[in-house]
Amino acid sequence: MDCATLADKIARSVDTLPGQLCVAAHYVLANPGDVALLSMREQARRAGVQPWTMTRLAKRFGLQGYEELRRLHGEALKEQALGFSGKAGLQVARQREAGGQALAAEIAAATARQVAALSEPGTAETMLSAASAIAKARRTYCFGLRSSWPVAEHLAYLLSFLGEKARSVEFGGMTGLDALRFATDEDVFFVATVAPYTRASVEAAEHAHSSGITVVALTDSPISPVATFARHLIVIGTESPSFFHAMAPAFAAVEVLAALVAGEGGEEALKAIIRAERHLSELKVHLLENTATRRQESTA
Repeated sequence: MDCATLADKIARSVDTLPGQLCVAAHYVLANPGDVALLSMREQARRAGVQPWTMTRLAKRFGLQGYEELRRLHGEALKEQALGFSGKAGLQVARQREAGGQALAAEIAAATARQVAALSEPGTAETMLSAASAIAKARRTYCFGLRSSWPVAEHLAYLLSFLGEKARSVEFGGMTGLDALRFATDEDVFFVATVAPYTRASVEAAEHAHSSGITVVALTDSPISPVATFARHLIVIGTESPSFFHAMAPAFAAVEVLAALVAGEGGEEALKAIIRAERHLSELKVHLLENTATRRQESTA
């Protein structure tokens, strides 16, 4: 379990925890830096609970004790402090020690675990509720910057098969948020951002929220700066042995989301997909004939 997964589990059940455990959980979620750096007793004092309450909290979520919870937060803090260059140094050392093949296997295995986590009940339920909101919306505005830009673009492209329900919010020319000029509370604003969070993405989510637009956020932590503005918060893992954070889970998440939206759309969604496919065929966008020929040759 990594820190983001643990924080997500705590956030999903925090309000169901009894008394002092609830207080301790709120403290952990609100003060991840303190959790990593301060002693358990000092944290308990600041939270206003007894020290053993912190231990009970850790065990409540399947950890051996509070030191394990502190260790997870410490590792997450270290990753943030290292930045890309610091992580690159660790990657180089690891690659020299274990070899490139072992490192590649570690990266692939970590990504596979994060993608598999999308099927966990809490995450799946959140994606279904987000898909329902998108399916009912008049239009979904998709926004992401830097490493999250292709994720938002991918969702917009997938939703384009379902009709005029999606619009990619471009930031080129600094006119991107002008697209929200005509957005209403019948629309959805989808934003993707992961640490190190892009300031403009957080500000865009805040603007959409203050305008009464439903915000669906795809991010890496329940205490991400966009979480405050999200009605539907989809949390993915991004930790990787690589110098760069993993984005494959984000792509997998929007593909699941688009599929759920199509399912929510029912017959109308099917008709829209048929129209899109017919349009692409008429324009001869895809090399379908060549593909069919190759398949026939390979089976001959």
